Amino acid sequence: MPLKFKILLLALIPMMLVTAAVTWIGLNQARQLSEDEIRLFEEHLLASKKRELKNYVSLAMTSIGHIVDNAGADDEQAQAEVRKILTDMTFGQDKDGYFFVYTLDGTNLVHPTEPELIGQNLYDLQDSGGDYVIRNLLAQVELGGGYHRYIWRKPSRQEQIDKLSYVVLLPKWNWMLGTGLYLDDISREVAKIRAQVNRNIRNTFFTVLVITSVAVVLVVLVGIAVNLHESRMADSRLRMLAHRSVLANVADRRRFSRELHDGINQLMVSVLYRIELAKRKLKNEDPSGLEDLDQGYDVLNEAIQEVRRISHDLRPTLLDDLGLKAALDGLLSRFEERTGIRLKVDIRLPTAELPEDVEITIYRLVQEGLTNVERHADASMLKLSLWGQAGTLWLRLQDNGCGFDTDVLERFEGIGLRNMRERVELLGGEFRLLSKPGQGATLLVGLSLRQRA
Repeated sequence: MPLKFKILLLALIPMMLVTAAVTWIGLNQARQLSEDEIRLFEEHLLASKKRELKNYVSLAMTSIGHIVDNAGADDEQAQAEVRKILTDMTFGQDKDGYFFVYTLDGTNLVHPTEPELIGQNLYDLQDSGGDYVIRNLLAQVELGGGYHRYIWRKPSRQEQIDKLSYVVLLPKWNWMLGTGLYLDDISREVAKIRAQVNRNIRNTFFTVLVITSVAVVLVVLVGIAVNLHESRMADSRLRMLAHRSVLANVADRRRFSRELHDGINQLMVSVLYRIELAKRKLKNEDPSGLEDLDQGYDVLNEAIQEVRRISHDLRPTLLDDLGLKAALDGLLSRFEERTGIRLKVDIRLPTAELPEDVEITIYRLVQEGLTNVERHADASMLKLSLWGQAGTLWLRLQDNGCGFDTDVLERFEGIGLRNMRERVELLGGEFRLLSKPGQGATLLVGLSLRQRA
């Protein structure tokens, strides 16, 4: 998987996870809050129903109060009159509101909507939910009157509906008088509110989903735009590096050609001239021809040394024969002899064989760094450290010279430093140059030892 794609995923996945977590928490809290509000709303409606039931029972008690007060404990005529009054008392739009009367043993005395129940003992009657309706209503009477919720058939719909009843005791006759209200209207209101809440939560979820999708698309588009911009910059940088590399190769070839022409070529011509001159003199038996041969020998030896110098500049033989440490030791030894600058060297190379491009780059960086110290630093001591750590080879050159302003150097970087920086960049390494006027300079370079494609 490409690194840029991994970085994009690292940006997207946390954002999506956080968004999902916040959305989930928010929706759960909204759902919980809505359920609390629905429950509070239902309680308010039930409280209103209870007050209404109390009013209805009070109205019934007022309607029959004068009869009960003037009747005796076994006045059957008064009891019949009361039963008739209660049977005729209905309320509600569909006449679903009525009054019922039971004896304390559970025998029904009044039931306008289901007269077939009159005279039956319903003490053990259970509703569809298993609730002992009459038994629990009588229990409320024993407590001085109260409410009980159960399931009962609604006359207008002929369906089993949730019902709330309120009952009181007629102590003179030991009757339980009560009435009830069906709660299907509350159920409808609660269901309507719950449906609206669920719709709002669902809309909120889709809104968050759309916003998240737009954000993801924007992040992807921005990532693609940044990627394209960085790719163009990288391509431009590579083209510039390639161009400079070509120019450097051309300059090296021109210098090499000039050294061959001005150095080796001239020396070889001089040798040829000396040999031809000696040949003529020896043919004429002139003994001075031997002197010309000696001079030709000296010039030829000088040409050999010049070839070795050019070859060493192209690639040190010690680097191939004895390795990087030996090549650096030779380079540093000649530098110390030539300049008199004290050296502190700490070279700890990895045990594994170094890549060839890393070896030559380190050698050239040290070579160029020593040249810059010799020419510009005015230093008396130079520290060189070379070590391997976590798959990277680190080089540090630190002098105690005059130093310089790095900001100015960035604007007026010389060829030597630019070549050093570009060598490191071509290998994907890290190049840092730290300095302040009067405080010396430090060069820090890190090159990866991992195999490059």
